[in-house]
Amino acid sequence: MLHCSPLPLLILTISIFFPHIFSISHSSNFTSPIGINYGQVADNLPSPGSVLPLLHSLCANRVKLYDTDPRVLSAFANTGIEFVVGLPDDLVPHLARDPSAASSWVRSSILPHMPGTKITAITIGNEVLSGNDMSLIRSLVPAMESVQSALTSSGLDSKIMVTTAHSLAVLETSFPPSGAAFKKELIPYLSQLLCFLQKTGSPFLINAYPYFAYKADPKNMNLNYVLFEPNAGVVDSSSGLRYNNMLHAQVDAVRTAIRKVMPSNAKIEIRVSETGWPSKGDDDEAGATPENARRYNGNLMQIVSQNKGTPAAPDEPLQVYVFALFNENLKPGPASERHYGLFQPDGTPAYNLGVVLGSGVGPTGGKGNSGNATAESPVSQIGEVSSAGYYTISGTKILRPFCLEKLCALAVTLLLVWH
Repeated sequence: MLHCSPLPLLILTISIFFPHIFSISHSSNFTSPIGINYGQVADNLPSPGSVLPLLHSLCANRVKLYDTDPRVLSAFANTGIEFVVGLPDDLVPHLARDPSAASSWVRSSILPHMPGTKITAITIGNEVLSGNDMSLIRSLVPAMESVQSALTSSGLDSKIMVTTAHSLAVLETSFPPSGAAFKKELIPYLSQLLCFLQKTGSPFLINAYPYFAYKADPKNMNLNYVLFEPNAGVVDSSSGLRYNNMLHAQVDAVRTAIRKVMPSNAKIEIRVSETGWPSKGDDDEAGATPENARRYNGNLMQIVSQNKGTPAAPDEPLQVYVFALFNENLKPGPASERHYGLFQPDGTPAYNLGVVLGSGVGPTGGKGNSGNATAESPVSQIGEVSSAGYYTISGTKILRPFCLEKLCALAVTLLLVWH
């Protein structure tokens, strides 16, 4: 009898019965509520082609860019990763004045990558309405309409949404959430923008950073409330809703502000286009530590991946883009701005998120500047880091035990047969 290694047979059998293991780099068929902001304000980042495994390690199949970098979009062709791409602020007035410029931009920046790269949304500018450039503010919605028209002419209006991201500075008041309102001077522009979003079915994007609130007043801010850890919560005296984390309170504040501007039957989804926590900061930047970053992002990913909504909209799963994929060494400002990344430029984790998610659940450039039930912190509940040193989330947690059990059984069987 010819004796040969069982390894080739094992690999062949695995490839037949478990093809997804060998094709993971070519397809992302699961849907995850977690997205990642892929900023590139750095001179030491890895090539786009080497980024895909990092996204897979996070079970993230949504990426948000701040431009239409052809290197990135080409590298991710035929991977199934969904992209939100950005049109920079400096192009907004031009596209508002000249719709033909929007058509040219779509032809040069979007069409060459379709349909191989899955572009699902375009953000027009970033945090425009909280800036001081009135020309830019007045140009925002006309530019959005120009891009929407260009997409329609190209037959892409049903595949790509047009929207823009806002900072919380568009709010005049944010607490309690039921009493929130937009700044009066912005309401004319926001009314126009919200009508556009309702008409096109596009989401309202908000960049929300509870870290900023904690940094501004650490002595009086409950850190557990900000980090999604167990706490007594805060009750909105008008609505009676209890908020156990600040992010959900911020999102519902935006929800209330929208309802005050739009008809009661208006349906506009709210998505968190950026949120995160820095792992390092200057001496006067309270709370910017690896431990707090681990707790914030780990708990955030766990909660969001349960597909639950906020207290004011519990049946509307909240889609979130974590900021950011990498630490970006060229970002200006305080040290914290350069330490929001989940990964170092060499691909190693910036800090150890340190958890494997519980069964059935899973763990957002130009950065802009709470559930009803009190539950034990997801980070304190569960296990350890994966063998790759990455946070194991979403479908991976469900799939991995099943696959490993089957593979182990298969390996044992083949070895017995071989012997």
